[in-house]
Amino acid sequence: MKIYLASGNLNKKREFSEILKGHEIVTPKDEGIEFNPEETGSDFYENSLIKAKALYQIVKQPVIADDSGICVSALAGRPGIFSARYAGPSFPHGLKDGTKISQDEQNRFLIQELNDELRNHPEKEESYTKENGFFNGPRSAHYSCAMVLYAGNGRLYVVQETMEGSLIEDIKDARGNGGFGYDPIFFLPDIGKTAAELTSDEKNAISHRGKAMRALLKMTDGIIK
Repeated sequence: MKIYLASGNLNKKREFSEILKGHEIVTPKDEGIEFNPEETGSDFYENSLIKAKALYQIVKQPVIADDSGICVSALAGRPGIFSARYAGPSFPHGLKDGTKISQDEQNRFLIQELNDELRNHPEKEESYTKENGFFNGPRSAHYSCAMVLYAGNGRLYVVQETMEGSLIEDIKDARGNGGFGYDPIFFLPDIGKTAAELTSDEKNAISHRGKAMRALLKMTDGIIK
């Protein structure tokens, strides 16, 4: 089945193709469609719906969209929906001119920001508990993914999933050549590896995007066959 994906991210296309084996994943660029909707939502769900609706208006066929990012517990969930644009503590929502810094710089900045927060506010240590969402101690972080299947006329399916882990302490400890984004600095304590050290199958089995896609398939009532 041909499935439209409201994204220009080739890494996401690859992951969707791995998860939805047997289906043809098509991005706007694949069909020469100009697609760059303004993501003005206040959370992952709103942004994913914006993208899904925008592409549906062009192709008039069911569209899948996701919005995802990394959320660091001690940083009040930053960078969150601004993960792709994050440019350090001075520009958590991105640079004013809209340009993006490299992923290596983003990784360094995020580790630095967390280290500064923990060092400058030791009094908060007692609040870093599982009850408060710190499932892996003070360095707790998670990936979050909101995924939407929009089929037109107000018909939509939504699911949101996470992958829990923690940030490494030093950029020198970044490991792995797989995945993308913040994966080399996102450590999975239960596995003892960073997300970038996992094989594609291993990551898709536990990732926020993999879990969301499988949950979406169960609730789409045959739209994706």
